[in-house]
Amino acid sequence: MTAQRFRGPVLPEGENRDLYVVDGRITYEPQAGADTVAEGWIVPGLVDAHCHLGLDDDGAVDREATEQQAIDDRDGGALLIRDAGSAADTRWIHDRDDLPRLVRCGRHIAATKRYIRGYAHEVEPADLATYAAQEARNGDGWIKLVGDWISREEGDLAPSFPAEAFADAIAAAHAEGAKVTAHCFGHGVLPGLIEAGIDCIEHGTGLTEDLVDAMVAHGTRLVPTVMQLDKFPEHAAAGRERFPDYAATMADLYARMPATIMAAYDAGVPIYAGSDGGGISRHGNIAGEIEALVRIGMPAHDALGAASWRAREWLGVDGLDEGASADFVVYDRNPVEDLSVLRAPTVIVLRGSVVGRGR
Repeated sequence: MTAQRFRGPVLPEGENRDLYVVDGRITYEPQAGADTVAEGWIVPGLVDAHCHLGLDDDGAVDREATEQQAIDDRDGGALLIRDAGSAADTRWIHDRDDLPRLVRCGRHIAATKRYIRGYAHEVEPADLATYAAQEARNGDGWIKLVGDWISREEGDLAPSFPAEAFADAIAAAHAEGAKVTAHCFGHGVLPGLIEAGIDCIEHGTGLTEDLVDAMVAHGTRLVPTVMQLDKFPEHAAAGRERFPDYAATMADLYARMPATIMAAYDAGVPIYAGSDGGGISRHGNIAGEIEALVRIGMPAHDALGAASWRAREWLGVDGLDEGASADFVVYDRNPVEDLSVLRAPTVIVLRGSVVGRGR
């Protein structure tokens, strides 16, 4: 196979280099006769660390619709996806070299009648650990719990399960070699999850200073999905008449959201970017989440790293090292200085093949 050459600053360091692709892999050794494919800023393939392939508003979608979602994500530069829960069996994506790499959490696990209809296994507390072990075996090293949701009895956010049930579920998943993450909007569910050794928190708007310190101590990660959090005012407005306490909680969480997330960042909690694509959120918009992280105060270089080289390392996938699979995106200007360029990649390379040009 003829070697391909890509030239330009290679992030995260930004050093000008000639990067070659030979047999689908990266080398920096000069290759005689290599064809120059593109010049520009070279970024390790973007990562959407919270995405839902195979879902729409009503639950699972068919393979054709799922394929289009994956293509939309890929064409937005997301070449690695952590699927944070899906009612569809998407493992077939692993067999498609033209679709993003996928790390599946399996299906959400929620309390009975306490989550979006058609999305989750809805279980009782006594069965939570059993389902956690099951999804650990079915997924790609992760499971997804629904930590809290509105309780119609309480009229506000409330933990989905007792702390003891969550702890047993986390232990069961860990025993199967899987990591655990959980949807968490409010405060009440977080202390028990963090103390039980959960690996990641999704959203995290209920964090407080002591819980941030606990996350640092336990090595807990955070995927805030800022674009999804921007919908809190809509949730508050929709629930204000029937559930005024819930509406007040959501409004308060949203008002404090930038400070909450940035307190975690400043304390050293590892933060990663997730678009929450699926359901009501569109696919292919990881660039929007990077912009949202910068909007609430994260430096652009760190926000891009949260959706690229740092996230790839976290999920165990190589970046732009010698011999690594060639998964990268080329832009015609520095994305750290101009985030808008993330919406207009020059070339997208996945597993050594050019899968996209321009946009």
